[in-house]
Amino acid sequence: MSIVQIKKNRAIGPGQPTYIIAEIGINHNGSVDIARQLIDAAVLAGCDAVKFQKRTPELCVPKDQWEKQRETPWGTMSYIDYKRKTEFGLEEYTLIDDYCRARGIDWFASCWDEPSVDFMEQFSPVLYKMASASLTDKPLLDRVRATGRPLMLSTGMSTSHEIEDAVRYVGLDKLLIAHSTSAYPCPPQELNLRMIPTLIRQFPGTPIGYSGHETGLASTVTAVALGATFVERHFTLDRAMWGSDHAASVEPGGMMKLVRDIRDTELALGDGVKVVYESEREPLRRLRREVTAG
Repeated sequence: MSIVQIKKNRAIGPGQPTYIIAEIGINHNGSVDIARQLIDAAVLAGCDAVKFQKRTPELCVPKDQWEKQRETPWGTMSYIDYKRKTEFGLEEYTLIDDYCRARGIDWFASCWDEPSVDFMEQFSPVLYKMASASLTDKPLLDRVRATGRPLMLSTGMSTSHEIEDAVRYVGLDKLLIAHSTSAYPCPPQELNLRMIPTLIRQFPGTPIGYSGHETGLASTVTAVALGATFVERHFTLDRAMWGSDHAASVEPGGMMKLVRDIRDTELALGDGVKVVYESEREPLRRLRREVTAG
């Protein structure tokens, strides 16, 4: 099984520590201050990376939705104006880039259109994430692949055929595949975590991970036990905050527990080779009855 090197001192894949991603996404609600607080909380929890989303609203919002009115924390406004207001630009991402470097945490983004990829290239991200909705967007796949950076494909709302077609289209070089179910929040019976070993068997040379949108933490830890080499969870300061993704997100205290439990699980899994540990020798001496052949 291969690994994907995302920077000089960090790789993702079997035998490597699970790469833990706190997806800030759009949970910053257009505020750099909230983004900084989320970055600080991710660092404190021990996450490896934070992830954002980057869109060009004029390309990503259907024209028939532009003038629909929406109630927001900033008052009633058109949907296109709301999307513009919550979209970070050069000034905000420059601050985020500087802040993440200072805090020693990776950052990258899901890009939803080709100009957004061109925009993100100036920050030399460690990888690109392709959202589940974009799995079949071949022009966008082409633009990301042209950067030469690792690509993480998310597979929510996709058939097995669509996944196979996307993998065949982009190729296996520097590829990571994330099992996902695109429901927010996702009910446990639709998580289908056994897809993780299925994908491992289907793509044996490719690191497989998990992008979760459920409430609770146990299923993400289970994903690691099933072989996920990277995990991603939406991250928020408060699940009651205004916005579409907060309810399916993990709060700072929960993220600290999640990282702790994943690291404990990595240690507990071991290597599958049975040995008698030094800690067992005294109980062995005291408790095992010696039986002699008669």
